[in-house]
Amino acid sequence: MITVVVVDDHPIVRAGMRSVLEAADDMTVIAEGINGADALQLVAQHCPTVLVLDVNLPDLNGIEVTRQLREQHIATAILALTVHDDSQTIFGLLESGAVGYVLKDEALETLAHAVRAAAQGDSWLSPAVARQVVHRAIERTPSTPAPAQSSESISLTPSERQVLSLLAQGLDNAAIAERLVVTKRTIQNHISNIYGKLSVGTRTEAMLYAIRHGLVHIPPATPTVDAGDE
Repeated sequence: MITVVVVDDHPIVRAGMRSVLEAADDMTVIAEGINGADALQLVAQHCPTVLVLDVNLPDLNGIEVTRQLREQHIATAILALTVHDDSQTIFGLLESGAVGYVLKDEALETLAHAVRAAAQGDSWLSPAVARQVVHRAIERTPSTPAPAQSSESISLTPSERQVLSLLAQGLDNAAIAERLVVTKRTIQNHISNIYGKLSVGTRTEAMLYAIRHGLVHIPPATPTVDAGDE
């Protein structure tokens, strides 16, 4: 059983997360908190498998809580929950030791999956966040792909290559299904096959693998046009 501590200063948000998590038969919420001090105390007291941690708390922010827990070498996986997808917050949390980053507007759909991934030691990033991580990886990756893992050496079908390319651009399953005019179940099956063929376990790992080995091309982010420049 995956044990979870939820820390968020909004009672309605906590209630929603508890409802989602306890609807799953493999996890249970064992404690709730409303601020950073609670997070530190509850993790020390209960040693949960996963801490679901709101970034914006009234005392310590999520980055500071994550940093302190990592300094204590606590085994609990930390899953950040926030409305923010700016680079400073994303990379501050990931570099502090969070294993996942879930945007609140996606939480009800993805939270249970994210908690499972965190419990297994895998990363989980919302698609919009994953895209930023991928682009940073592109900037740090040599332009020549690793020759031992060229696109010809990976037995992906044309449909799997399409799905992988869209996944690497940060699209979620519903958006990929809409783009390719197929069902979400079809996309889930393709992604499962892709994970097996690439020997990866998460969307982020699949994205980074595909980019580093030249399996997909990610177009550069389109610059935003300021209204005053039009």
